[in-house]
Amino acid sequence: MRKVDFFVYLRKKREIKLNMEADKITQLLNAHASGSDHALAQLVPLIYDELYRMAKNRLYGERPGHTLNATALVHEVYLKLAQFDHLNYQNSSHFFAIASRVMRNILVDYAIKQKALKRGGKHSPVTLGEADAIAEVDLLDVLSVHQALERLSVLDERQMRVVECRYFGGLTIEETAKALNISEPTVNRDWNMARAWLNKELADVKK
Repeated sequence: MRKVDFFVYLRKKREIKLNMEADKITQLLNAHASGSDHALAQLVPLIYDELYRMAKNRLYGERPGHTLNATALVHEVYLKLAQFDHLNYQNSSHFFAIASRVMRNILVDYAIKQKALKRGGKHSPVTLGEADAIAEVDLLDVLSVHQALERLSVLDERQMRVVECRYFGGLTIEETAKALNISEPTVNRDWNMARAWLNKELADVKK
């Protein structure tokens, strides 16, 4: 099997697995939100792999030695999500959209601490390219993107959510569409428009 075919196969396999488990995940999420500890025990194995994939995508390319690796990040995300009592999840995609938001907050907090430790150092500003490329930026650049997203949310909150899912959650176009309950063409359009706006904002910060 060619390498490209192998990765397509893996992606399709993961999508089929998530689709088969989607209803079960939704039921368990809402049972957990209602206070069921038994539901939580059943839920963890179903969501852990996907949360780990999201964390690994976001941290891909980071320098060795970071105290926040993919395993640590997914545990932090899980602990935060476990504190959300009485939150009604529309579906499993809604859950992963919220997970993207939580991941964003954790990464921003971590980046602030890193910046405090390395105050006075210099790093190259980030630009927003394709999702695979932007996953390789330095964690300190997370702050620049976060601050720009705060400004974007005032202009277009949906575009901000799309970037949040793609950049911080590492979700694909299809996954983002499901998470935000919008069409894939809408995600593509919002993603392209948001990237253009954010790249200009980030370039202005450099000046």
